[in-house]
Amino acid sequence: MRSYFLVINCRQEGIRSLQSFKKPNRRESTTHSRRWIPVSTAIRPSPASSLPISPSIHHLLPSPLSPLGGDMDMAIDSAPNGDASSSPAVPPATAAAAAAPPAPTTRLAQLAESLKLEYQFVRVPLEHLKKTMRTNYRLAEKEVAAVLSSVAEAVDRSDAMSRDDALTHLSSLVSRLQSLKRKLEEGSRVENLQAQRCRARLEHLDSVADADKFAEWKDVRLTRILVDYMLRMSYYDTAKKLAETSKIQELVDIDVFLEAKKVIDSLRNKEVAPALAWCAENKSRLKKSKSKLEFQLRLQEFIELVRADEKLRAVSYARKYLAPWAAAYTKELQHAMATLAFRHNTECSTYKDAFEPSQWDCLVEQFKQEFCGLFGMTNEPLLNIYLQAGLTALKTPYPQFIAC
Repeated sequence: MRSYFLVINCRQEGIRSLQSFKKPNRRESTTHSRRWIPVSTAIRPSPASSLPISPSIHHLLPSPLSPLGGDMDMAIDSAPNGDASSSPAVPPATAAAAAAPPAPTTRLAQLAESLKLEYQFVRVPLEHLKKTMRTNYRLAEKEVAAVLSSVAEAVDRSDAMSRDDALTHLSSLVSRLQSLKRKLEEGSRVENLQAQRCRARLEHLDSVADADKFAEWKDVRLTRILVDYMLRMSYYDTAKKLAETSKIQELVDIDVFLEAKKVIDSLRNKEVAPALAWCAENKSRLKKSKSKLEFQLRLQEFIELVRADEKLRAVSYARKYLAPWAAAYTKELQHAMATLAFRHNTECSTYKDAFEPSQWDCLVEQFKQEFCGLFGMTNEPLLNIYLQAGLTALKTPYPQFIAC
């Protein structure tokens, strides 16, 4: 019985290059063709130097150095006769290369991707240090300017000043300079602590390259994420205790969140003074980010005066504190001034919302956003971000929450 073999699908340019093959009919497909050729007429592949074989099919043709042996006909006859589903013989080297998995991503590359999420881990203490340095500089500049001005004034009045008055004046200047010295020493101590915190965090990030300490580094990162979540959820005592137990006080931002806690508590108690003081400390940066937090605080204080039916004080307050914002927030200011014509229990839907207690909650949320933006922190807790990323990467359906 005559044996046949199936020549694989190949492109037209490859078929034309093999002159021993039968030229396809024009009615047949010009893209792919199948030919049944007797073994006796099968043509052995010529060397690549003498036979122009298309690169797209070159790897599918048996090589003269193929380990299949010198008898090409025997290798071809080994395929079942007439089995169109059988695949052509592939050299073991090619099969091994195809079966080999892609090179795995190195651990350092994975760590580099992971460290992109540690942006706020380094920036928060750095921003805190910069803020402390600016505060100390402004304090020193203000006090030194005041002392120099007082000295110049004393020199101008030296002729008319008695000895006792001069001693009293000099004593007051010395006391003022000593007070400045104590404040600068305290500020320097705080700066050193914050610089040490920045150094500790950089050393912690540098230790991630040590393979022996990588497991410990991941445990510390998990603890940091939990502390961050507790601080954002107002569990300050629990977060502080966890940080002390894990000995990672320099790797978490408890003092930064405690600073924000004072403002948040005051807003929940319907007091705007601490929040306004915070805005004054960070006025330049808030102005650069086009924040409207200070305007909203002033507006809420105006509404509280209207609620208390102190409309004359409200008008005076608006002229002093709200008028400078008129150009930037004209519509909001007009809406607020219209509340003077209504009582706090009005049923007018247009102005009823302005007297709602929920406005204080909105101020709390707005302060949190501005605070996080100032220090380069994410608005969402890191735990939520990692969980969302992990759940998104899973191939399983999104889990359903079942009430216990």
